Order: sequence, then structure tokens, then C-alpha cells
Amino acid sequence: MLVTDSVTWLLLAYRVPSEPSRLRATVWRRLKALGAIYVQNSVAALPEDAAAERALRALRAEIGTMGGTAQLLRADALAGGADLVAAYNTARDEEYAEIVSRCHDFLAEIDKETAARHFTYGELEENDEDLTKLRSWYDKVTTRDRLDASGREAAAKILDDCATSLDAFADAVYAADTDGA
Repeated sequence: MLVTDSVTWLLLAYRVPSEPSRLRATVWRRLKALGAIYVQNSVAALPEDAAAERALRALRAEIGTMGGTAQLLRADALAGGADLVAAYNTARDEEYAEIVSRCHDFLAEIDKETAARHFTYGELEENDEDLTKLRSWYDKVTTRDRLDASGREAAAKILDDCATSLDAFADAVYAADTDGA
């Protein structure tokens, strides 16, 4: 179990010009892609590690090219550390929940195509690409999930269910191809 008071955080405090608004959106998107949480307006936090530090240093430099300013700080929570960990894990759990939701959609699509007996290589390829995208998304989230969010296991399990379902669909496609040959 992770000791919440032992997490060291990297904080990026920044200001970007208010116009054009795309500058703020760019910074927000970059921070979201890193998995950062906002402590307050224009102050984002990530658990400390070398990759996070490199990414935040690069973002700090980019903010400078936008005409903004940024400071990158290392911080230990004196109080409220558990709240930061909870916020960080909640953000990851929301991402895992979205993956689970998309996996349900994937499974429903496989069921629909199976019920319609739409066993084509085109459909198999499309579904294989969809599963590859889901796995890639999961990999990105697990990379950001450095504080052991609780949603990881459910997302991993349903991805396995998707793979099993796709394998069964592939078998049906191959059988239909053999039957039609």
C-alpha cells in the first residue's frame, strides 16, 4: 500500500496570455496528457519521477515561447497529502472507467456483428484496430497511474474479455471463409 505522505510532487505554476485562448487550451491539453491534476487555477501537480520532470521542464519552456511564465517546484505535502493522492487516483479511475465503458461498446459491437452473422475480414480488421486502440489507451493510462488507482484491475479484466470475444469472432470469420470456399 502506498504511503500517501511519502509522495513528492512536482508543481507547475504558470501564467499564459489570456488571448488567444488556444494557448491556455494547449497547456491544459499537455498537462492532461501527462496525467497532471490541478491543485488550483494554473497550478498543476504530478508525482515526481524523471519522466514527469522532463515533460514539465519542456512544457515550462514551451510556456515561455507563448509569452507566459512558469515555475517548476518540487514539494512534499505537509498536510493534505492524502487529498492529493486521492485526487490523482480519481483522475486515473475516471480514465479507467472510460476505457471500461468503451470496452462495453466494443463487446456490444462484437455481439451485434455475431448476431447478424456478419463474419467478414473487413469487420474483423476493424474490430482488431479498435481493440488495439483500447489497449494503447490503457497503456497510456497505466503509465500515468503511478499511485495505484483502484480502477486498473477492472479495465485490465474487461480488455481481456474483449480479446477473448475478438478471438471467438475471428474463429467465426475463419469458419465462414472455410465454409464458403
